[in-house]
Amino acid sequence: MAGRSLNKIMLIGNLGKDPEMRFTPNGQEQVRFTLACSRSWKTPEGETREETDWFNVTTFGNLGKICNEYLHKGSKVYIEGRLSMRQYDDAQTGQKKTWVEVFATDMMMLDSRQAGEGGGYSGAQRSNTAERSTSNQDTSAAPVFEEDMDDIPF
Repeated sequence: MAGRSLNKIMLIGNLGKDPEMRFTPNGQEQVRFTLACSRSWKTPEGETREETDWFNVTTFGNLGKICNEYLHKGSKVYIEGRLSMRQYDDAQTGQKKTWVEVFATDMMMLDSRQAGEGGGYSGAQRSNTAERSTSNQDTSAAPVFEEDMDDIPF
């Protein structure tokens, strides 16, 4: 395992605003949005507290197109990707600042189908239409296998 590392983040939250589509200099779609992830807990005094973390999320290509088309402010989504941190000098204050961003590789819409089109998309796997079509296949034609209980290896 020497030399290997892992940079993976998984978030469930709500969009803080509608996604914004831009294009990179080479013409690739780039979609950005903010994601609010809240957590709550009880203090020792029994008071309920809530805190929200905001994440800047960026998507590219087909995943970006899907996010731009189907997501909107308030949408509940699952995002999976990698975390990126960059430092820069603020031109106005001269202070060093850190920009944290999630580069999403997978997305799943968690809202009910009545609230919008539920479903998911994995940039590395398959499209929504492929996912829907595989879930609608007729399983009655599946082969039936007889089990030989004497052949179980344990």
